[in-house]
Formats: sequence, C-alpha cells, structure tokens
Amino acid sequence: MYFPTFRSRRIRGKEVFRRMVRETSLSANDLIYPMFSAFGTGIRKEISSMPGIHQFSIENLVEEAQKVHELGVPAVILFGIPETKDAVGSDAYAECGIIQETIRALKKTVPDLAVITDVCMCEYTDHGHCGIIKDGDVDNDATLELLAKEALSHAQAGADMVAPSDMMDGRVAAIRNILDENGFENIPLMSYAAKYASGYYGPFREAAESTPQFGDRRSYQMDPANRREALREARMDVEEGADIIMVKPGLPYLDIVRDIRNEFDLPVAVYNVSGEYSMVKAAAANGWIDEERVIMETMLSFKRAGADLILTYHAPEVARILKRG
Repeated sequence: MYFPTFRSRRIRGKEVFRRMVRETSLSANDLIYPMFSAFGTGIRKEISSMPGIHQFSIENLVEEAQKVHELGVPAVILFGIPETKDAVGSDAYAECGIIQETIRALKKTVPDLAVITDVCMCEYTDHGHCGIIKDGDVDNDATLELLAKEALSHAQAGADMVAPSDMMDGRVAAIRNILDENGFENIPLMSYAAKYASGYYGPFREAAESTPQFGDRRSYQMDPANRREALREARMDVEEGADIIMVKPGLPYLDIVRDIRNEFDLPVAVYNVSGEYSMVKAAAANGWIDEERVIMETMLSFKRAGADLILTYHAPEVARILKRG
C-alpha cells in the first residue's frame, strides 16, 4: 500500500484509535521492585548515586514495601547489607541473616507481596566477589555449595522465589536440586541467565556495598561483545531447571532480550539496572528530558523487545503513572 491510498496518520490522528491499535501493553503486574535491606534499626539512607532509592532497616523496608504493594506492584527482590562480612559470606546463608529476617518480616506484614531473593555472595563477602576466592579468582565449584545453602535458607525463611545472579556455571542445577531435596520443589527459580560484565552497575555497588576489593568480575560475567553466548547461557539454565530467564542490564541488551524471547517459551525478565535508572534521574534533574515520558518509553521498550517481567527501580513511579491513567 502506498500514499495517498494508504495514510498511516488516519489512525494516529485520534487518541482513542491509538489506544485501540496499540501493539504493546504495560501493566503494574509486570514490575518487580529491587530493595536494599540493611542491618540495624531506624535506617533510611538514600543512595547518593540513585536519587529516591534507599537502604532500609527491616522495619522501614516493610513499611515501604507495603506502600509499593498498595500501588499495585506485585513483587520485590531483596538485596542485603549484613552487619559483618567475611571471606565466605556467612550471613548469606545464616538462619538469622539480614535477608532471612527481612523475608519473615515481609511475609508477616505484607503476605500477598511476592518476595523474591537475589542469590549471590558479593554483598556478604569482605572481598566483594561472588564466591570463594582461590588463586585470585572465584572458585566456581566450591561456590556452588554456598549458593545452594543460601537459596535453601531463603526458601526456609519463606521466600516465594529465588534468583541466582552470580553467573557460576551449574548454579541453577545446584539450587534446583537442594530445593527439591528439601521439599521446596514448588519454589520457582528466576535465573540471571545472561548477565553481562557491565559498566552500568556502578550505582548498585554503592547501594549494596558490594564493590570488588580487587580485580573485576569479567571471569564469570559475560563479555558485552557477545550475543550468541547469551543463548548458550540461557539454554543451560533452562535445561538445569530455571522457570524464568533474565537478561541484565536492560537497555543496552534489548537485542539479547529479543533473541531469548524468540528462542525460548519460558517467561523472560529484564533488569533495568542502577546505571540506567541514575542516568534518567540525572538528566531529569538537569531539565534535559521529560522524566515520566522517558521512564514509560523505557518500560515499553522492554516489553516490545519481548520481556514479560521488568525489574526496575522506577517501579513505584511506573505504578503511579499507570494508576493515574
């Protein structure tokens, strides 16, 4: 069809028609809100590089999570800042660790809120890496045992879903096996399947106090130049028992989201990471962009690329905008 017989603007001309033919939809049900739980009381510490995002002590986190849930956000994902850190990340799998106690408090006060837990060691180790260090690098196989213990402790505390983010080979199978062996076969597993060694994580490392004390994470996180490798990583996680597969970061890797959506029929999640959030906030603070429009355009880009779920620090803002209509 060619102009003038066909005119695209006939449909674009009225808001009602634009809504009726809209190809991509966004709902508050698509959102997962990352939250940072810190040991102590009375804590509500704003992250300097992430305006509007805080470290909360448990009682304040529960209060904030309840407000977020009332906006229509169905789930949170938890990251912990423990009282002390050590070489093997003991608090990550302690019965009364920061995340385990946070889970219990949330399930008691906001029982309908889905509580997802990040399963990794970097927030709990004194060296800031995602596992046990041997000869200057993370020992993959030795770390699997600790990750499995961590996931099990989260399930025992009442978590609704676990989400390993460490990028150790074989961690999905290790976690799935220990959950199943201990009667938690119905706990779903959302795998950070394609997690890239990205420069977009900087603000998160302030929020989670997880900056590596030496080296970097390129020996276990993916090379940003690689595309086909993401499908191999996702396929391995699917075969090992993942229920949801995730791409992280989001905006620089929309091609990966689409590749994984085309290849697999499992739900696909995308993590709109801290650096993406902070860039929007910084640009908006300087008056360079319309913040709401950019946030919503970003969310739609994830959905258009094929994501079913969006982990985003913008979740409360998006829910408010959607509720406003």
